[in-house]
Amino acid sequence: MKSLLLLITALVASGTALAQADLAQKKNCMACHAVDKKVVGPAYKDVAAKYAGQKDAAAKLAEKIQKGGSGVWGPVPMPANTQVNEAEAKQLAAWVLSLK
Repeated sequence: MKSLLLLITALVASGTALAQADLAQKKNCMACHAVDKKVVGPAYKDVAAKYAGQKDAAAKLAEKIQKGGSGVWGPVPMPANTQVNEAEAKQLAAWVLSLK
């Protein structure tokens, strides 16, 4: 029974992860980022590692997703993504931070 519960939990979590990856693709995030390698911007796993353990990391990342930013990862600025609403930005930030 415990094994079945763990399997169901893993399947739900992977489905959620796939949904967030799809959202990142739909909102053009993957044009500049990838999960495990630098493209124009940093790999999402590198972002997750950099912000690991920071209480306000999800809020910071959600804001950067919507408003853009510069200077944290080098000279190339991240433009604002105006097609991402606040709820989507929070979902994407939580997903990125889960990629350890």
